[in-house]
Amino acid sequence: MEREKKMKVAVIGMGYVGLVTAISLAEVGNEIIAIEKNSTKLEKLKLGISPIYEPNIQEYFKKYKENIQFESNCENLNEDVKVIFICVGTPENKDGTADTRSVYEAINEIINNNVLAKDIIIVIKSTVPIGTNKDIEKLIKNKTNKNIKIVSNPEFLSQGTAIDDAINPQRIVLGTDSKETIKILKLVYKKNNRKYVITDSNTAELIKYACNSFLALKISYMNELANICELINGNIKDLEKGMGTDKRIGKYFLKSGVGYGGSCFPKDTKALVKLAEREGYEIKTLEAAILVNKNQRIKLIEKAKKYYKNFNNLNIAILGTSFKPNTDDIRESAAIDNINILLNEKANIKVYDPVSLEIIKEKYKDSIEYSNNIDEAVTGADLCLIFTEWKEIKEYKLNNFVKYMKKAIVLDGRNCYEINRIPKKMIYEAIGNKKR
Repeated sequence: MEREKKMKVAVIGMGYVGLVTAISLAEVGNEIIAIEKNSTKLEKLKLGISPIYEPNIQEYFKKYKENIQFESNCENLNEDVKVIFICVGTPENKDGTADTRSVYEAINEIINNNVLAKDIIIVIKSTVPIGTNKDIEKLIKNKTNKNIKIVSNPEFLSQGTAIDDAINPQRIVLGTDSKETIKILKLVYKKNNRKYVITDSNTAELIKYACNSFLALKISYMNELANICELINGNIKDLEKGMGTDKRIGKYFLKSGVGYGGSCFPKDTKALVKLAEREGYEIKTLEAAILVNKNQRIKLIEKAKKYYKNFNNLNIAILGTSFKPNTDDIRESAAIDNINILLNEKANIKVYDPVSLEIIKEKYKDSIEYSNNIDEAVTGADLCLIFTEWKEIKEYKLNNFVKYMKKAIVLDGRNCYEINRIPKKMIYEAIGNKKR
Protein backbone atom coordinates (compact mmCIF):
# COMPACT_ATOMS: atom_id res chain seq x y z
CA MET A 1 0.00 0.00 0.00
CA GLU A 2 1.25 3.49 -0.81
CA ARG A 3 0.53 4.76 2.72
CA GLU A 4 2.86 2.10 4.11
CA LYS A 5 5.88 3.54 2.31
CA LYS A 6 7.55 5.72 4.91
CA MET A 7 9.86 8.51 3.79
CA LYS A 8 12.11 10.55 6.04
CA VAL A 9 11.35 14.21 5.50
CA ALA A 10 12.86 17.24 7.25
CA VAL A 11 10.92 20.43 7.94
CA ILE A 12 12.92 23.51 8.92
CA GLY A 13 11.04 26.11 10.94
CA MET A 14 8.26 25.23 13.38
CA GLY A 15 6.25 28.40 13.07
CA TYR A 16 2.72 28.51 11.76
CA VAL A 17 3.48 27.03 8.32
CA GLY A 18 6.18 24.62 9.49
CA LEU A 19 4.25 22.92 12.26
CA VAL A 20 1.10 22.55 10.16
CA THR A 21 3.22 21.17 7.29
CA ALA A 22 4.98 18.70 9.61
CA ILE A 23 1.67 17.44 11.02
CA SER A 24 0.05 17.08 7.59
CA LEU A 25 3.06 15.17 6.20
CA ALA A 26 3.13 12.93 9.28
CA GLU A 27 -0.60 12.30 8.81
CA VAL A 28 0.04 10.53 5.50
CA GLY A 29 2.77 8.32 7.01
CA ASN A 30 6.04 10.19 6.56
CA GLU A 31 8.67 10.25 9.31
CA ILE A 32 9.39 13.89 10.07
CA ILE A 33 12.50 15.52 11.48
CA ALA A 34 11.33 18.96 12.59
CA ILE A 35 13.94 21.65 13.17
CA GLU A 36 13.35 24.71 15.36
CA LYS A 37 16.12 27.02 16.61
CA ASN A 38 14.03 28.87 19.18
CA SER A 39 14.75 26.99 22.42
CA THR A 40 11.52 28.00 24.17
CA LYS A 41 9.40 26.89 21.25
CA LEU A 42 11.42 23.69 20.85
CA GLU A 43 10.90 22.75 24.50
CA LYS A 44 7.14 23.13 24.12
CA LEU A 45 7.15 21.01 20.98
CA LYS A 46 9.09 18.22 22.68
CA LEU A 47 6.49 18.24 25.47
CA GLY A 48 3.73 17.84 22.91
CA ILE A 49 2.46 21.40 23.28
CA SER A 50 1.66 23.41 20.16
CA PRO A 51 3.31 26.86 20.39
CA ILE A 52 0.66 28.33 18.09
CA TYR A 53 -3.10 28.63 18.44
CA GLU A 54 -5.14 26.98 15.69
CA PRO A 55 -8.43 25.07 15.99
CA ASN A 56 -7.82 21.29 16.29
CA ILE A 57 -4.03 21.60 16.00
CA GLN A 58 -3.38 20.22 19.49
CA GLU A 59 -5.48 17.12 18.78
CA TYR A 60 -3.69 16.44 15.47
CA PHE A 61 -0.32 17.16 17.05
CA LYS A 62 -0.97 14.65 19.82
CA LYS A 63 -2.14 12.04 17.31
CA TYR A 64 0.88 12.23 14.99
CA LYS A 65 3.62 13.41 17.38
CA GLU A 66 5.19 9.92 17.41
CA ASN A 67 6.02 10.40 13.72
CA ILE A 68 7.82 13.71 14.40
CA GLN A 69 11.33 14.03 15.85
CA PHE A 70 12.36 17.51 17.05
CA GLU A 71 15.86 18.94 16.67
CA SER A 72 17.49 22.34 17.13
CA ASN A 73 19.58 22.27 13.94
CA CYS A 74 20.42 20.30 10.79
CA GLU A 75 23.32 18.36 12.30
CA ASN A 76 21.22 15.25 12.92
CA LEU A 77 19.99 15.10 9.34
CA ASN A 78 21.66 12.24 7.49
CA GLU A 79 21.62 10.51 4.11
CA ASP A 80 18.21 8.94 4.89
CA VAL A 81 16.68 12.40 4.47
CA LYS A 82 16.16 13.10 0.78
CA VAL A 83 13.51 15.83 0.99
CA ILE A 84 13.80 19.01 3.09
CA PHE A 85 10.99 21.57 3.43
CA ILE A 86 11.97 25.13 4.31
CA CYS A 87 9.16 26.86 6.23
CA VAL A 88 10.95 29.76 7.91
CA GLY A 89 9.52 33.25 8.19
CA THR A 90 10.02 35.97 5.59
CA PRO A 91 8.84 39.10 7.44
CA GLU A 92 8.39 42.48 5.86
CA ASN A 93 11.36 44.82 5.64
CA LYS A 94 10.86 48.54 6.30
CA ASP A 95 10.76 49.21 2.55
CA GLY A 96 7.99 46.63 1.98
CA THR A 97 10.24 43.91 0.53
CA ALA A 98 10.45 40.42 2.02
CA ASP A 99 13.28 39.58 4.42
CA THR A 100 14.68 36.27 3.15
CA ARG A 101 17.68 35.99 5.46
CA SER A 102 16.26 32.99 7.33
CA VAL A 103 15.71 31.15 4.04
CA TYR A 104 19.35 31.59 3.02
CA GLU A 105 20.56 30.65 6.51
CA ALA A 106 18.65 27.37 6.17
CA ILE A 107 20.09 26.78 2.68
CA ASN A 108 23.65 27.34 3.88
CA GLU A 109 23.11 25.04 6.84
CA ILE A 110 21.95 22.30 4.48
CA ILE A 111 24.86 22.83 2.09
CA ASN A 112 27.39 22.67 4.93
CA ASN A 113 26.00 19.40 6.31
CA ASN A 114 28.45 16.81 4.98
CA VAL A 115 26.40 13.84 6.26
CA LEU A 116 23.45 14.55 3.98
CA ALA A 117 22.89 12.54 0.83
CA LYS A 118 24.32 13.84 -2.43
CA ASP A 119 20.87 13.83 -4.04
CA ILE A 120 18.54 16.15 -2.12
CA ILE A 121 15.30 17.94 -2.89
CA ILE A 122 14.86 21.27 -1.11
CA VAL A 123 11.25 22.44 -1.08
CA ILE A 124 10.71 26.17 -0.49
CA LYS A 125 7.38 26.64 1.28
CA SER A 126 8.28 30.05 2.68
CA THR A 127 6.75 32.95 0.78
CA VAL A 128 9.66 34.42 -1.16
CA PRO A 129 10.11 37.09 -3.87
CA ILE A 130 9.89 35.92 -7.46
CA GLY A 131 13.27 34.68 -8.62
CA THR A 132 14.41 33.45 -5.20
CA ASN A 133 14.39 29.78 -6.20
CA LYS A 134 16.54 30.60 -9.25
CA ASP A 135 18.96 32.58 -7.08
CA ILE A 136 19.22 29.67 -4.64
CA GLU A 137 20.01 27.29 -7.52
CA LYS A 138 22.91 29.54 -8.58
CA LEU A 139 24.15 29.74 -4.99
CA ILE A 140 24.14 25.96 -4.65
CA LYS A 141 26.03 25.43 -7.90
CA ASN A 142 28.77 27.78 -6.66
CA LYS A 143 29.06 26.21 -3.20
CA THR A 144 28.62 22.45 -3.52
CA ASN A 145 28.86 19.53 -5.91
CA LYS A 146 25.79 17.86 -4.45
CA ASN A 147 22.86 17.22 -6.76
CA ILE A 148 20.32 19.47 -5.05
CA LYS A 149 17.00 20.19 -6.70
CA ILE A 150 15.09 23.31 -5.65
CA VAL A 151 11.29 23.30 -5.81
CA SER A 152 8.89 26.14 -5.18
CA ASN A 153 5.91 24.75 -3.25
CA PRO A 154 4.02 27.73 -1.79
CA GLU A 155 1.58 27.23 1.09
CA PHE A 156 -2.06 28.27 0.95
CA LEU A 157 -3.04 28.02 4.60
CA SER A 158 -5.80 30.14 6.05
CA GLN A 159 -5.53 30.85 9.76
CA GLY A 160 -8.47 29.22 11.48
CA THR A 161 -8.68 26.35 8.97
CA ALA A 162 -4.97 25.64 8.45
CA ILE A 163 -4.94 21.96 9.44
CA ASP A 164 -7.75 21.08 7.04
CA ASP A 165 -6.17 23.26 4.33
CA ALA A 166 -2.93 21.27 4.66
CA ILE A 167 -4.45 17.79 4.93
CA ASN A 168 -7.05 18.40 2.21
CA PRO A 169 -5.47 21.03 -0.06
CA GLN A 170 -7.43 22.50 -2.96
CA ARG A 171 -4.25 22.25 -5.03
CA ILE A 172 -0.52 21.65 -4.64
CA VAL A 173 1.69 23.98 -6.67
CA LEU A 174 5.11 22.62 -7.66
CA GLY A 175 7.56 24.89 -9.43
CA THR A 176 10.25 22.72 -11.03
CA ASP A 177 11.31 21.37 -14.42
CA SER A 178 12.46 18.02 -12.98
CA LYS A 179 10.06 15.14 -13.65
CA GLU A 180 11.88 12.91 -11.19
CA THR A 181 11.52 15.54 -8.45
CA ILE A 182 7.78 15.78 -9.12
CA LYS A 183 7.49 12.00 -8.87
CA ILE A 184 9.24 11.93 -5.48
CA LEU A 185 7.17 14.80 -4.07
CA LYS A 186 3.97 13.06 -5.10
CA LEU A 187 5.17 10.12 -2.97
CA VAL A 188 5.75 12.51 -0.07
CA TYR A 189 2.25 13.96 -0.41
CA LYS A 190 0.96 10.37 -0.76
CA LYS A 191 -2.77 10.63 -1.47
CA ASN A 192 -3.82 9.89 -5.05
CA ASN A 193 -6.61 12.47 -5.24
CA ARG A 194 -4.30 15.48 -5.02
CA LYS A 195 -4.71 18.23 -7.62
CA TYR A 196 -1.31 19.43 -8.81
CA VAL A 197 -0.34 22.58 -10.66
CA ILE A 198 3.06 21.95 -12.25
CA THR A 199 4.89 25.02 -13.51
CA ASP A 200 8.24 26.85 -13.43
CA SER A 201 9.55 28.23 -10.13
CA ASN A 202 8.99 31.91 -11.01
CA THR A 203 5.33 31.29 -11.80
CA ALA A 204 4.89 29.16 -8.68
CA GLU A 205 6.27 31.98 -6.53
CA LEU A 206 3.98 34.47 -8.27
CA ILE A 207 0.89 32.27 -7.76
CA LYS A 208 1.26 32.68 -4.00
CA TYR A 209 1.47 36.47 -4.17
CA ALA A 210 -1.26 36.64 -6.81
CA CYS A 211 -3.77 34.68 -4.72
CA ASN A 212 -3.32 36.69 -1.54
CA SER A 213 -3.26 39.98 -3.42
CA PHE A 214 -6.46 39.14 -5.31
CA LEU A 215 -8.27 38.37 -2.05
CA ALA A 216 -6.98 41.64 -0.59
CA LEU A 217 -8.36 43.41 -3.67
CA LYS A 218 -11.79 41.85 -3.11
CA ILE A 219 -11.83 42.95 0.54
CA SER A 220 -10.75 46.49 -0.28
CA TYR A 221 -13.32 46.75 -3.07
CA MET A 222 -16.10 45.65 -0.70
CA ASN A 223 -14.95 48.23 1.85
CA GLU A 224 -15.20 50.92 -0.82
CA LEU A 225 -18.74 49.75 -1.60
CA ALA A 226 -19.56 49.76 2.12
CA ASN A 227 -18.50 53.38 2.31
CA ILE A 228 -20.77 54.18 -0.63
CA CYS A 229 -23.63 52.35 1.10
CA GLU A 230 -23.26 54.65 4.06
CA LEU A 231 -23.47 57.70 1.79
CA ILE A 232 -26.64 56.52 0.02
CA ASN A 233 -28.25 54.94 3.11
CA GLY A 234 -27.85 51.47 1.59
CA ASN A 235 -27.22 48.08 3.20
CA ILE A 236 -23.88 46.39 2.60
CA LYS A 237 -25.09 42.99 3.83
CA ASP A 238 -27.78 42.90 1.16
CA LEU A 239 -25.21 44.03 -1.39
CA GLU A 240 -22.91 41.18 -0.33
CA LYS A 241 -25.73 38.68 -0.86
CA GLY A 242 -26.56 40.15 -4.24
CA MET A 243 -22.97 39.88 -5.40
CA GLY A 244 -22.23 36.54 -3.77
CA THR A 245 -24.96 34.72 -5.69
CA ASP A 246 -23.16 35.54 -8.93
CA LYS A 247 -21.06 32.44 -9.72
CA ARG A 248 -18.56 34.56 -11.63
CA ILE A 249 -17.78 36.49 -8.43
CA GLY A 250 -18.33 33.91 -5.67
CA LYS A 251 -19.46 34.47 -2.09
CA TYR A 252 -16.07 34.42 -0.36
CA PHE A 253 -14.10 37.48 0.80
CA LEU A 254 -17.02 39.82 0.19
CA LYS A 255 -17.33 40.85 3.84
CA SER A 256 -16.79 44.52 4.54
CA GLY A 257 -15.19 45.80 7.72
CA VAL A 258 -12.15 47.62 9.03
CA GLY A 259 -9.74 46.05 6.59
CA TYR A 260 -7.56 42.97 6.25
CA GLY A 261 -4.67 42.09 8.55
CA GLY A 262 -2.61 39.11 9.65
CA SER A 263 0.77 37.82 8.60
CA CYS A 264 0.08 37.39 4.88
CA PHE A 265 -2.15 39.91 3.10
CA PRO A 266 -0.41 43.13 4.23
CA LYS A 267 3.05 41.69 3.69
CA ASP A 268 2.35 39.96 0.38
CA THR A 269 0.52 42.87 -1.24
CA LYS A 270 3.40 45.22 -0.46
CA ALA A 271 5.95 42.67 -1.66
CA LEU A 272 4.17 42.27 -5.00
CA VAL A 273 4.07 46.05 -5.46
CA LYS A 274 7.81 46.17 -4.75
CA LEU A 275 8.43 43.33 -7.20
CA ALA A 276 6.55 45.22 -9.91
CA GLU A 277 8.59 48.33 -9.15
CA ARG A 278 11.78 46.30 -9.45
CA GLU A 279 10.72 45.26 -12.93
CA GLY A 280 9.77 48.82 -13.89
CA TYR A 281 6.02 48.24 -13.65
CA GLU A 282 3.36 49.97 -11.53
CA ILE A 283 0.57 47.67 -10.31
CA LYS A 284 -2.00 50.39 -9.70
CA THR A 285 -4.92 48.20 -8.60
CA LEU A 286 -2.92 46.74 -5.74
CA GLU A 287 -1.48 50.10 -4.72
CA ALA A 288 -5.06 51.39 -4.46
CA ALA A 289 -6.13 48.37 -2.38
CA ILE A 290 -3.29 48.97 0.10
CA LEU A 291 -4.31 52.63 0.46
CA VAL A 292 -7.99 51.73 0.91
CA ASN A 293 -7.06 49.22 3.60
CA LYS A 294 -4.91 51.75 5.44
CA ASN A 295 -7.76 54.27 5.55
CA GLN A 296 -10.38 51.66 6.46
CA ARG A 297 -8.55 50.58 9.60
CA ILE A 298 -9.41 53.84 11.40
CA LYS A 299 -13.03 53.97 10.22
CA LEU A 300 -14.38 53.44 13.75
CA ILE A 301 -12.26 56.27 15.13
CA GLU A 302 -13.78 58.56 12.49
CA LYS A 303 -17.29 57.42 13.45
CA ALA A 304 -16.55 57.88 17.15
CA LYS A 305 -15.64 61.53 16.62
CA LYS A 306 -19.27 62.23 15.75
CA TYR A 307 -20.09 61.44 19.38
CA TYR A 308 -16.97 62.68 21.18
CA LYS A 309 -14.70 65.59 20.23
CA ASN A 310 -11.75 63.81 21.84
CA PHE A 311 -11.11 60.62 23.80
CA ASN A 312 -9.33 62.12 26.80
CA ASN A 313 -10.31 60.17 29.94
CA LEU A 314 -13.11 58.31 28.13
CA ASN A 315 -13.71 54.67 29.09
CA ILE A 316 -13.53 52.63 25.90
CA ALA A 317 -14.19 48.91 25.51
CA ILE A 318 -12.36 47.04 22.75
CA LEU A 319 -13.96 43.73 21.73
CA GLY A 320 -11.64 41.50 19.73
CA THR A 321 -7.92 42.05 19.15
CA SER A 322 -6.88 39.20 16.84
CA PHE A 323 -7.00 40.13 13.16
CA LYS A 324 -9.72 37.50 12.53
CA PRO A 325 -11.61 34.85 14.53
CA ASN A 326 -10.09 31.44 15.37
CA THR A 327 -6.55 32.72 15.68
CA ASP A 328 -4.49 34.49 18.33
CA ASP A 329 -2.51 36.40 15.70
CA ILE A 330 -2.58 40.16 16.31
CA ARG A 331 -0.17 41.02 13.50
CA GLU A 332 -1.56 43.91 11.42
CA SER A 333 -4.78 43.78 13.43
CA ALA A 334 -6.94 46.90 13.08
CA ALA A 335 -7.50 46.76 16.84
CA ILE A 336 -3.81 47.49 17.44
CA ASP A 337 -3.85 50.62 15.28
CA ASN A 338 -6.92 51.90 17.12
CA ILE A 339 -5.63 51.08 20.60
CA ASN A 340 -2.47 53.03 19.82
CA ILE A 341 -4.47 56.07 18.65
CA LEU A 342 -6.72 55.94 21.71
CA LEU A 343 -3.77 55.65 24.09
CA ASN A 344 -2.16 58.68 22.49
CA GLU A 345 -5.37 60.58 23.17
CA LYS A 346 -5.33 59.50 26.85
CA ALA A 347 -8.35 57.17 26.73
CA ASN A 348 -8.94 54.50 29.38
CA ILE A 349 -9.04 51.18 27.51
CA LYS A 350 -10.44 47.84 28.56
CA VAL A 351 -9.93 44.89 26.19
CA TYR A 352 -11.64 41.53 25.67
CA ASP A 353 -10.57 38.71 23.34
CA PRO A 354 -11.23 34.98 23.94
CA VAL A 355 -7.82 33.85 22.67
CA SER A 356 -5.22 36.61 22.16
CA LEU A 357 -5.46 38.35 25.55
CA GLU A 358 -2.10 37.03 26.82
CA ILE A 359 -0.35 38.29 23.67
CA ILE A 360 -1.99 41.70 24.12
CA LYS A 361 -0.82 41.76 27.75
CA GLU A 362 2.77 41.18 26.61
CA LYS A 363 2.46 44.11 24.22
CA TYR A 364 0.67 46.70 26.38
CA LYS A 365 1.51 45.61 29.95
CA ASP A 366 -0.37 47.84 32.45
CA SER A 367 -1.18 50.65 30.01
CA ILE A 368 -4.62 49.11 29.40
CA GLU A 369 -7.01 46.86 31.34
CA TYR A 370 -7.92 43.27 30.42
CA SER A 371 -11.26 41.49 30.76
CA ASN A 372 -12.10 37.78 30.79
CA ASN A 373 -15.65 38.35 29.53
CA ILE A 374 -17.64 40.92 27.57
CA ASP A 375 -19.79 42.05 30.50
CA GLU A 376 -16.68 43.08 32.40
CA ALA A 377 -15.17 44.83 29.36
CA VAL A 378 -18.20 47.02 28.61
CA THR A 379 -19.14 47.89 32.21
CA GLY A 380 -18.94 51.66 32.66
CA ALA A 381 -17.82 52.25 29.07
CA ASP A 382 -18.60 55.47 27.19
CA LEU A 383 -17.91 53.73 23.91
CA CYS A 384 -17.47 50.18 22.58
CA LEU A 385 -15.49 49.30 19.44
CA ILE A 386 -15.71 45.84 17.85
CA PHE A 387 -12.75 44.63 15.76
CA THR A 388 -13.10 40.81 15.58
CA GLU A 389 -16.26 38.82 14.81
CA TRP A 390 -15.70 36.13 17.41
CA LYS A 391 -18.69 33.84 18.07
CA GLU A 392 -18.78 35.06 21.68
CA ILE A 393 -19.17 38.63 20.45
CA LYS A 394 -21.72 37.84 17.73
CA GLU A 395 -23.87 35.93 20.22
CA TYR A 396 -23.64 38.53 22.99
CA LYS A 397 -26.97 39.73 24.37
CA LEU A 398 -27.42 43.21 22.94
CA ASN A 399 -29.45 44.44 25.90
CA ASN A 400 -26.32 43.95 28.01
CA PHE A 401 -24.68 46.85 26.18
CA VAL A 402 -27.50 49.05 27.46
CA LYS A 403 -27.40 47.42 30.90
CA TYR A 404 -23.67 47.73 31.58
CA MET A 405 -22.36 50.67 29.53
CA LYS A 406 -22.45 54.26 30.78
CA LYS A 407 -23.47 55.29 27.27
CA ALA A 408 -24.53 52.48 24.95
CA ILE A 409 -22.65 53.62 21.84
CA VAL A 410 -21.40 50.56 19.93
CA LEU A 411 -19.39 50.93 16.73
CA ASP A 412 -19.00 47.61 14.96
CA GLY A 413 -16.11 47.09 12.55
CA ARG A 414 -17.22 43.58 11.57
CA ASN A 415 -21.00 43.92 11.12
CA CYS A 416 -21.79 41.39 13.84
CA TYR A 417 -25.42 42.35 14.42
CA GLU A 418 -28.59 42.82 12.40
CA ILE A 419 -29.92 46.37 12.51
CA ASN A 420 -33.46 45.23 13.36
CA ARG A 421 -32.18 43.53 16.54
CA ILE A 422 -30.63 46.67 18.04
CA PRO A 423 -32.36 47.88 21.27
CA LYS A 424 -33.95 51.33 21.11
CA LYS A 425 -31.71 52.72 23.84
CA MET A 426 -28.52 51.65 22.04
CA ILE A 427 -26.67 53.67 19.40
CA TYR A 428 -25.20 51.25 16.87
CA GLU A 429 -23.18 51.84 13.72
CA ALA A 430 -21.59 49.18 11.56
CA ILE A 431 -19.62 49.37 8.30
CA GLY A 432 -21.85 50.05 5.30
CA ASN A 433 -25.12 49.66 7.19
CA LYS A 434 -27.82 52.06 8.24
CA LYS A 435 -27.31 53.71 11.62
CA ARG A 436 -29.59 52.83 14.51
